[in-house]
Amino acid sequence: MRLIKIKRILVIGSCGQIGSELVPALREKYGSKNVIATGRRTPPPKSMRESGPFIYLEALNRDALAKVMYEYEINTIYHMASILSATGEKMPQTAWEINMNSLINVLEIGRRYKIERIIWPSSIAAFGPTTPREQTPNDTILQPTTMYGITKVAGELLAEYYFKKFGLDTRSMRLPGIISSETPPGGGTTDYAVEIFYEAIKNKRYTCFVKEDTVLPMMYMPDCIKCMIDLMEADGSKLTRHIYNVTGLSFSAGELATEIKKHIPEFKIEYKPDFRQAIADSWPKTIDDSLAREEWSWNPSYNLTTMTKDMLEKLNKRL
Repeated sequence: MRLIKIKRILVIGSCGQIGSELVPALREKYGSKNVIATGRRTPPPKSMRESGPFIYLEALNRDALAKVMYEYEINTIYHMASILSATGEKMPQTAWEINMNSLINVLEIGRRYKIERIIWPSSIAAFGPTTPREQTPNDTILQPTTMYGITKVAGELLAEYYFKKFGLDTRSMRLPGIISSETPPGGGTTDYAVEIFYEAIKNKRYTCFVKEDTVLPMMYMPDCIKCMIDLMEADGSKLTRHIYNVTGLSFSAGELATEIKKHIPEFKIEYKPDFRQAIADSWPKTIDDSLAREEWSWNPSYNLTTMTKDMLEKLNKRL
């Protein structure tokens, strides 16, 4: 009889935009007791606290991280803690410390404890103004102009180093802007694509901080969660790399506003670009994620129409 190894998953940064929805999905799939959620300071949602283990953990403290790994017999880590692009430009030193030092702690503890797998999201912020902006390929120029992007490039190199040097199974996806109906924006350049829904419902108007014709790659949260789990479960023998482009849909701020107006005709929008416009202009418009589709069957479900409809339905019920 073959013994099936139980996944014991640690999610670092569980209270963030993605972590707060990733934890429930993992608990449903692998069992509540097998998914240990952690946060740095933000109190967890009541549902997360009641559905399974939650502990406060400072990922910058390597000894504390090692203690959790040992006590909970962790074999898989999702490292989600990060300072995002717009916030990172306001406090770049803090962004470097949290984004980089926490990652190297996770990688080093993963090496010591022979962790089965580490999933760490990279971002389209790893690209820059010298990167091709249309159908950006997986292997391309990485010259970001933000501290967040710099930490993502450095993180990709670190993850690759730990794989080649120590055989640590690290897996990363370059996430586009994530649109969520459950958690508010967290300081990213693509936040307008979430804020706009809240303002359309509550106030019927929105002032957008990027230009009307600004096109950026995006992904709806249900597809993002699917992506995070699919890459973790992918057969390693079929993967030719450890960092993959992924995307869901690309649209302009104006196209999103037009789609919302189909449901809320009285909605009005004006455009007043701020410092985030320069960041958006340095990022791709569309992403080539054919490698992820070929090697681990990545296939998003939502387009602009279905995403907008679902977002408005969910937010209307809650707001």
